[in-house]
Amino acid sequence: MRFKELSIEALEEIIRQAGISSFRAKQILTWAYGRDARSYDEMTDIPVVVREQFALAYPFDEPEMIEKQVSTDGSRKYLLRYEDGTLVETVGLPSQDGRLTVCCSSQSGCAMGCAFCATGKAGLARSLAPGEIVDQVMVVARDFGERVTNVVVMGQGEPFANYDNVLAALRIMNHPKLLNIGARHITVSTCGIVEGIRRFATEPEQFTLAVSLHAARQEVRDSIMPTLRRTRVGELRKTLEEYVEETGRRFSFEYALMDGVNDSDEDLKELVSYCKRLLCHVNLIQLNEVEGSSYRRVSREKVERWQEALEEAGIAASIRRSRGADIAGACGQLAASQGNTAQ
Repeated sequence: MRFKELSIEALEEIIRQAGISSFRAKQILTWAYGRDARSYDEMTDIPVVVREQFALAYPFDEPEMIEKQVSTDGSRKYLLRYEDGTLVETVGLPSQDGRLTVCCSSQSGCAMGCAFCATGKAGLARSLAPGEIVDQVMVVARDFGERVTNVVVMGQGEPFANYDNVLAALRIMNHPKLLNIGARHITVSTCGIVEGIRRFATEPEQFTLAVSLHAARQEVRDSIMPTLRRTRVGELRKTLEEYVEETGRRFSFEYALMDGVNDSDEDLKELVSYCKRLLCHVNLIQLNEVEGSSYRRVSREKVERWQEALEEAGIAASIRRSRGADIAGACGQLAASQGNTAQ
């Protein structure tokens, strides 16, 4: 097992079983994630014998940044390669108000196969370990020379198909002695895995939930998100009602408008009906077009019209500003493909 596969609890248990002081677990974690150590050799206040023991039993790996692209809007996309050759993309999104958000991936590739998404076209390579997810945040912080304030797990993969590793990563990010990112500043986006939503509702931390809906009509959603056909939109809504009841927290719907697919008056009417009496917020997105795909974005005017209609119905709605589209770094465009590195 490699170090980056360990959760906080797993490391603490390993330390306990080895008969080493529990304080050493805190030290190792602080070095690895709080102080951005690249190897055990840097952990100078830990006895050499412990470092050597861990180096043999739990090798410490760092992802290699093999490509960086810089958007005209200031966002940066990174192509990272892990120790076994697995590739993944992550995006750093700076804001004028001082925030630095990381859109990180939970898997290399994705098995969900959403028709409009570049990630799903390549299929799933593998799920990422907790430390591999956290590494993406640390790479961005290091490159910007700034502390990351927000994380959205909206990159490659379906987070709830890698639930345990994702939650372990979120807890490392949230831990006050490690990355210290507030739970409410960490958002997990699912395409609608109801079992994952139910589990997520029981977690003690106040992490934020986002659900990629993209259609409230069953037949439309089935056509663009075919892997989710078993999950009826009614079941999804009931699960989200239970989530709100359990947590008392608002969640977000993601809705990417696609010309001639999910943007009709009937689609809008169904979305309004679907959101009524739900504690939710709707993020409307102009589809980020993918090379080789027949799906096209709608006009800005249509998105604005949808926003107005939702708000008139008493449903909170906003239009998401897509970042990094010129470097294929916007939502639905990540595909871990190597191109030209921007300097």
